[in-house]
Amino acid sequence: MATDVLVSGQPGSGGSGATPPRAFLDVRDLRIHFPTDDGLVKAVDGLSFSLDRGKTLGIVGESGSGKSVTSLGILGLHRLGGTRVSGEVWLDGEELIGASAERVRSLRGQRMAMIFQDPLTAMHPYFTVGAQIVEAYRVHNKVSKKAARQHAIDMLGRVGIPQPARRVDDYPHQFSGGMRQRAMIAMALVNNPELLIADEPTTALDVTVQAQILDLIRDLQEEFQSAVIMITHDLGVVAELADDILVMYGGKSVEYGTAETIFRRPEHPYAWGLLGSMPRVDREVRDRLIPVKGTPPSLINLPSGCSFHPRCPYVGLDGIPCRTEIPTLAEGSDHGVACHIPPAKRQRIFSEDIAPAL
Repeated sequence: MATDVLVSGQPGSGGSGATPPRAFLDVRDLRIHFPTDDGLVKAVDGLSFSLDRGKTLGIVGESGSGKSVTSLGILGLHRLGGTRVSGEVWLDGEELIGASAERVRSLRGQRMAMIFQDPLTAMHPYFTVGAQIVEAYRVHNKVSKKAARQHAIDMLGRVGIPQPARRVDDYPHQFSGGMRQRAMIAMALVNNPELLIADEPTTALDVTVQAQILDLIRDLQEEFQSAVIMITHDLGVVAELADDILVMYGGKSVEYGTAETIFRRPEHPYAWGLLGSMPRVDREVRDRLIPVKGTPPSLINLPSGCSFHPRCPYVGLDGIPCRTEIPTLAEGSDHGVACHIPPAKRQRIFSEDIAPAL
């Protein structure tokens, strides 16, 4: 296995000629590949999206679709052992893939931050919660330990932890799951980042705490006007928060549009399957939930053509080349779909066969 990270941007990345985007965050043709003894893992393979300040993008898909790898790639956390990263990631007009590791490190935690999926493993067990928040603050701010500690207490109070002046000296294992997640949010927001990435922030939390965490993220976003990326497999979560939704499958984007479009007029068979497997509380339950048949593909040996074709009930419809040609994300004014089925037929299938069952 190679020992050096291979990082390359598109022609002109890093400010040598590429046109900076208007959006606050603009990801262009991002590819993150991992060489292994079994082959090349194409965890992210040509992903593009944009996000404005104060807006939320929901990235959804099954485990192994490339969601978390995408978020770590944006933060520059794949710069190690043999990882191949290419494309462009623009943050407020600055390209990050071609930037130095030191520059990206200076931005991480200050202008962009992440709420990790499991705060118990993301936080260090040997240091108090307060000490870890203080460290995250002092790395980017020249303040005394006393001032940083008071700021940590203020942040713990702001995210709803009771008695923050006392709990600041507790260790992560002394917090409940919901409180640990709140502490992780406090750490992520301690420097008022302009981009916040939340990776499955409500996993393993009960529904009451889930609702509290989502309300907290929404309130803090309004306060700081942060751009938020919400990564989840739970469509109920993105329905609460997201302005736009990106559906990932096999390391690629298969559907991209506004939240209203994805929930009301989805056009990709995979998106239909995700919606069909989601429980509803606004109508009487008549039948069992319908799971997406089959299993996600291996990112080492992706199927030929459309990666979803082995699981798609409409494969080969009217002779379309699902098994041989890779579909591109056909972009419209507010909707992009990577599917060979003609748009008019997709819309008819959804309205006649899919929508009545949802």
